[in-house]
Amino acid sequence: MDDAQSTADYYRFCSGEEEIKISNAICRGRRRSHYPNCHACQFNDDEKGLAATAAEAVDVNALSPIESVFRPHDICATVPAPLSQDVAWRIGHATAQYLRAKLRGYDRADPDARSVIVGRDMRTHSPTLQQALIEGIRAAGLDVLDLGTVDTPQIYFAVNHTRACGGIQTTGGHEPAEYNGFVICGTKAVPITVETGLASIRDLAARVPKHQTGTIAQLKERDLSQPYADFVRGFLLAKRTLPRPLKVVVDAGNGMAGKWLPVVFRGIRKLTIIPMNYKRDGQFQHDPNPVPLKNTREMRRLVRERKADLGVCFSGDASQCVFADEKGTTVPADMMITLLAKMFLGREPGANVLLDLRASRAASEEIERAGGLPVLARVGPLFMKKTMSERKAVFGGDISGRFYYRDNFFCESGLLTFAHVLNMMISTSRALSELVRPIQRYRSSGERRFPCPDTDGAVKEISDAHREADIDNLDGITVRYPAWWFNVRPNRAESLLRVTLEARTRKLVDQKLSELHSLVGYRD
Repeated sequence: MDDAQSTADYYRFCSGEEEIKISNAICRGRRRSHYPNCHACQFNDDEKGLAATAAEAVDVNALSPIESVFRPHDICATVPAPLSQDVAWRIGHATAQYLRAKLRGYDRADPDARSVIVGRDMRTHSPTLQQALIEGIRAAGLDVLDLGTVDTPQIYFAVNHTRACGGIQTTGGHEPAEYNGFVICGTKAVPITVETGLASIRDLAARVPKHQTGTIAQLKERDLSQPYADFVRGFLLAKRTLPRPLKVVVDAGNGMAGKWLPVVFRGIRKLTIIPMNYKRDGQFQHDPNPVPLKNTREMRRLVRERKADLGVCFSGDASQCVFADEKGTTVPADMMITLLAKMFLGREPGANVLLDLRASRAASEEIERAGGLPVLARVGPLFMKKTMSERKAVFGGDISGRFYYRDNFFCESGLLTFAHVLNMMISTSRALSELVRPIQRYRSSGERRFPCPDTDGAVKEISDAHREADIDNLDGITVRYPAWWFNVRPNRAESLLRVTLEARTRKLVDQKLSELHSLVGYRD
């Protein structure tokens, strides 16, 4: 799109709006968003199967990097291609336009509401990407408040603390070093995903190239380290001295936990932190994803070696965390959710607790036993946060190590989870393994992937084969029997099925997985 189409060359129009000529790019954008007037339109090149003009062909190639960096819940890709500084500018400009359009009433003139919070992680390409993003935001007329290098949950805090219209964190999250991207939220830290606005931002970014807008809004640096530390630390039951000594191995994953955990938890007597991978130079000793066992191997070894009470490994942006007990054994996320849920329900009986639908059956059983109401949600941060908000759940979590809190704007936070785990540990004299053992009474397959081109056909076949079971379709298909259950989520884009199966014994897990694979394995 280096050579924009001249307005004198506009010849397309929408049915019923013949007097308003539109560009080729606008026409294409409306077709992609299924604009109601596009069907049977004389200019619908896609529908007619006509080849694009040479100029449009160049446009399509120029736009493909924009489209490829957008995922259902965020923006993430390799740097510098397809995620370049030009793409970052477009995303900043498009996001600012989208957020500004959402302002209502007095907020349109309120400087606080007309501001966007930005932050970045420690990756080597984050500063340049963020700079391009900021320039795009300012060119669209919204002020920018730059927090500097922060964990992603601090963006959620800052949006609520300042009343900004939204926030954007430049981060690759738990992806490898060559990746980067953007996590976007709106007012009150409500997530912006494909279902709630990210598709509109994508289309705007695709249609509008970097250009001089004649507008340069303000850029201000903002240090919220103290109010943020006060907010997180405020949830600790013992803010200065723990009632009993605790030794914790902390693997910061060469990410933002290495900066912010010392800031938030400094000076707490009887708390001994054994740091790992605190260096933040954009290089990772292991992938910054705490979920795969290989990435917590060294943390778990150090727990045993140093005779620590527990260990924790954070994702690169400190939004996720995975724990290990004093024996160096990983505590599955749904077991940590269960333990924390019981603690919250002790303070607030009868509250709703949100669970990823892949969570162990034991989690629901224990929550009910503790007087709470387990609520199952679809997989993904958007659905977790949306359901949390709708049901006013006190707490929730998913099996990817994200823990969500009503008192944290229904958002996830690794550091806040660390605080609550400390609260749990100082409230008992028992070791973490002793707390987990009674509730870990089922065996799980973990999430498996089955190649399957005909995903819809596979789901129907599963439903037909298990008519006698309890079936629901909250997310894919979940089939429940007294002694075992499984969930299958189709991924059409990747032509595969994501399968989670749980049973009373490992033998039954293996048997049922084999039966399921033979039913829906590779399908031509």
